Amino acid sequence: MPTVSDCAVLAHQQVAPEHLRLAVQCPKIARDARPGQFAMIQVTDSLYPFLRRPMSFERIFEDGVTFLYKIEGEGTRLLSRLTPGQTVSVQGPLGNGWPVECGFKRHILVAGGIGVAPFPALAERIKQMCGKMPEVILGARSRDYVLCEQEFRRMGCDVHVATDDGTAGKKGAATQLLAELEPGPGARVYACGPMVMLEAASLICEQLGVDCLVSLEAQMACGAGACLGCVVEARREAEGEKMVRVCADGPVFDAAMIDWPRHRVDYDR
Repeated sequence: MPTVSDCAVLAHQQVAPEHLRLAVQCPKIARDARPGQFAMIQVTDSLYPFLRRPMSFERIFEDGVTFLYKIEGEGTRLLSRLTPGQTVSVQGPLGNGWPVECGFKRHILVAGGIGVAPFPALAERIKQMCGKMPEVILGARSRDYVLCEQEFRRMGCDVHVATDDGTAGKKGAATQLLAELEPGPGARVYACGPMVMLEAASLICEQLGVDCLVSLEAQMACGAGACLGCVVEARREAEGEKMVRVCADGPVFDAAMIDWPRHRVDYDR
């Protein structure tokens, strides 16, 4: 069950331009949290911005968690001003995390930009449960925006990097690297990032007969499924509706469940 805790800020550091890592002490939330779940964070004590901000658990420790986030607007800009010693209100854990099944021969994590946020905890869980490290693909605009590369390498992951401008790794998209790795039916792909990237990853996996899970990003108001502010269209009907709630039904979904063409209009604008 999600709880609301006033958590002590242990560290707050910039890791790339406009990207920060927030570490907080919150034993109860850490005990219940699973990779792929998220928390709703209160960014200010004032009435504006009123809504909490959803953030994935980056890493989960015995008595605390870290969040990796990008400054996108006023809410995250205010959050970025927190300093060690202050407290921040955190509600969580929320949503459904990544299922980890050890029957797969390969586990491949595909991250686009800040979509890497839920993957360090997942990589640690795969190692803990299955005794092997996943392969990791990191996509970014340029060298300065490649996130968590060294963290994954220290874990022992085989890391592949793609950048739009070619300043790090291979020039191109993360999904190009996914296709080049040629995952077979014995693999599972976990993807998080922009919708256009997730659709491409889903299509590659469908063509290769590969199991694919995606973590969707969406603006949320309540984080618990009541406001219906984060619904996305699905291919399968549930309770008379072809809609799923990112916060309560996800954020992790079987890629085959999402109606990608219906969302293409939004990200092609």
